[in-house]
Amino acid sequence: MCRLAAVTSKEYENPYSVVCALETMKEGHDGSGMGLLLKFLGGEFEELKQYPALSGIASKNGVEMLDEYMAKQGFKLVHAWSPKIRKVKGVQERDYYFTRFYDYPNWLKDASHDEKIHYLMRTRVELRKLGQKDESLIVFSFYPDVIMLKEVGDPLEVAEFFSLDEGYLKAKIILAQGRQNTNYSINLYACHPFFIEGYSTMTNGENTAFVPIREFLMSRNYPGYIGYDSDSEVFTHILHYMHKILGYPLYYYKDVITPLKPEEADKRDDAQALHLMRYSLRRLCIDGPNCVIGVLPDGYTFMVQDSKKLRPGVVGGYPGRYGLMSEVCGLDRLIPDRDRSKDYYPMRYDMIIVLPNAEGILHWDQKRGSFIEERAAVV
Repeated sequence: MCRLAAVTSKEYENPYSVVCALETMKEGHDGSGMGLLLKFLGGEFEELKQYPALSGIASKNGVEMLDEYMAKQGFKLVHAWSPKIRKVKGVQERDYYFTRFYDYPNWLKDASHDEKIHYLMRTRVELRKLGQKDESLIVFSFYPDVIMLKEVGDPLEVAEFFSLDEGYLKAKIILAQGRQNTNYSINLYACHPFFIEGYSTMTNGENTAFVPIREFLMSRNYPGYIGYDSDSEVFTHILHYMHKILGYPLYYYKDVITPLKPEEADKRDDAQALHLMRYSLRRLCIDGPNCVIGVLPDGYTFMVQDSKKLRPGVVGGYPGRYGLMSEVCGLDRLIPDRDRSKDYYPMRYDMIIVLPNAEGILHWDQKRGSFIEERAAVV
């Protein structure tokens, strides 16, 4: 099993604290990779939020290829950043780790937000293709106010390799995954979290329904639905497809990946919609065990479980700061001063949603088809 750790906060957080929470769950990862997503950035990036940030790794030849391609597309470099690399025995250093902030091409500046974001995704896909043969260029995300870091190694060693303990990186939402390799060769594209157009997820588990899901997604002919070096990447693309492309509310993600039995769906007010989804999107049903943590472009963060074979998961904290973890020991490390009696342990019908800026928690009950709390925001 992999291990997952996430924090969503009103204030800026240090990713090192999230990695330390991963460290308490060390028996669940094997050093085959750690990924970090940082969203809503602080520090030196706070004044760069309007510029898309391209995160990745390149060889010397890859950097030249990157510069040439971006110049041809009309992107203008505004700010270049690289993590502070520290020699760590367990981590093999590559040539160049980068996040580059660009101004949009002139012809794109008056386009709509969706048109801009779509073009950023297409650019990331083309850059990935350019460097994929020899790994001279590896790209993880291209999106405003987001940085992604990934490397092979034990999470704590990778954090020390990137000098995260110095506290120079800050973000309000942080997702971190300590990977345990199960089905594939060790590959940074297989390391969670995964990302597309502001949507990101990470998963603890094994998706045995991977092949039909992948085939369905690829049949949509959407340029970002590629890769699939991990069977868990489809969770991100399902989220993107149902929420952005189909326009469903977030809580329907649970009904898409783990639909109710027909006799259970009949008891909900939206039974007709559920039956149509079950019929038309049946190939997106997952077969776990899986625990999924995800985030939307606007900062809604959530945890959801496979409905049959659950992986551990817990959500807890207080308004202004919540953690989402694979195990309670990770939550104890990250937020020790919370009221533990208010922790959530999502089960087969539950979806726990943390509001933007960590303002509170929504508990969606799939069986009832409603939020258990009074406060039910439209997500």
